[in-house]
Amino acid sequence: MVIAAAQLMVVLDGTITNIALPSIQTDLGMSSSGLAWVINSYALAFGGLLLLGGRSGDLFGRRRMFRVGLAVFTVASLLGGLAQNDVQLIAARILQGVGAAIAAPTALSLITVNFPEGRPRNKAMGVYAAMAGIGSTVGLLLGGVLTDYLDWRWVMFVNVPIGLVVLAGTKVLAEGERNTGGLDVPGAVTGTGGLLALVYGITRGGEDGWTDSLTLASGAAALVLLAVFLVIQTRSAHPMMPLRLFADRNRAGAYATVMFIGAGMFATFYFLTLYLQQVHGYSPVRTGLAYLPFSLGMGVAAGVGTQLVTRLAPRLIAGPGLVVAALGMFWFSALEPGSPYLTHILPAMFITAVGLGVSFVPMTLGAVSKVRDQDAGIASALLNTTQQIGGALGLAALSTISAGVANGDLPHASERFFQALALGDLPLLKQASEALTHGYTAAFLVASTLFVAALVIVAAAVNAPRQEQSENGTAVHMG
Repeated sequence: MVIAAAQLMVVLDGTITNIALPSIQTDLGMSSSGLAWVINSYALAFGGLLLLGGRSGDLFGRRRMFRVGLAVFTVASLLGGLAQNDVQLIAARILQGVGAAIAAPTALSLITVNFPEGRPRNKAMGVYAAMAGIGSTVGLLLGGVLTDYLDWRWVMFVNVPIGLVVLAGTKVLAEGERNTGGLDVPGAVTGTGGLLALVYGITRGGEDGWTDSLTLASGAAALVLLAVFLVIQTRSAHPMMPLRLFADRNRAGAYATVMFIGAGMFATFYFLTLYLQQVHGYSPVRTGLAYLPFSLGMGVAAGVGTQLVTRLAPRLIAGPGLVVAALGMFWFSALEPGSPYLTHILPAMFITAVGLGVSFVPMTLGAVSKVRDQDAGIASALLNTTQQIGGALGLAALSTISAGVANGDLPHASERFFQALALGDLPLLKQASEALTHGYTAAFLVASTLFVAALVIVAAAVNAPRQEQSENGTAVHMG
């Protein structure tokens, strides 16, 4: 439960702030471009430093670095809640990302240390996967409640008591063996720098266009740095990311699958939230409540997936799950401005969540299964990194598609929407709502193809047998 609570806190922070953005902008007088960095700064620090955070746990002790990450995250949350201007808030968000980058991979690697492979680890992974999926939805709900009934600062302050309780509970965790060797500094610099440049380029490309000079420069820098990083990894005596992790086809397939799942899932939250608040006029709290079926679907499906991994091969679990998720996303692509919640939005949301929840468990297990103890931290970090990078890439690309489709129907559709809302221009408001909805549904349609792509990867690359529990508690892989 200690690890699950920490995972929930880290994942929750990825969405809890979204609901509070308008209040933050008004209170701190932030510009639209500055406001975007409240989200982007966290994503950049978290996604870019995950590999380094995972490796630090392998070298300096997983429980120790887990505590360090939690402490940094908790202090940063307090500072964010106390921020008096945009610079202080963005700096606190960066620090939160650093803490999360240390805590998230070490949390998953602690599962491999504290739970033996087989049924105990499967159950722990099921809870972990459920927290990963539910945390995003809980963040939207909690963010709405805190913002409406207290103040936006509480979306930061809420992490402080949780962090302190989790820190106190880490005493029950086993440390695990500490690896010898040094930190791969050149690899850390080039790998982290490359990921930072990649995520920044993706984020900026979605906001300012793919031909923007800084976007192109970031992309070029990412290519160069990541190429150098790979060369270093082949020559380093203690590589930060041992390339041998990708020699196992099932593990490589699991990473690729999680990347595509992340791309589609992040886009679902983003566009559906905009649709509910802009087109349907939902309040922050009502939007959060509307996501409860997603939480329920993810939680139930993760539990089912945990039971199935000892009975069926991973591809026979993740494959059907991705089919269901793709169908749910395709259903979203048929939304119209007046689509009812109970008969269209809710069922589409629920079956998408069920499909994703079932798929997460075998892919999470596949990413860390049969990993040597010395590589547990980095294998865990790669799982989180692929999901974050996939989410950033998917959201940036789908935002560009959505905006292009909406603006094709009505130039500057988003600006026209808010203009019509302020002036009470009902004909223009209807036209803008239809254009925005068309853009969102185009994004949902493309997102459904991302889940289909994940399905193809599972079918082609993931051929591991089912896991069975032996009498001594270890996992037996059945042919």
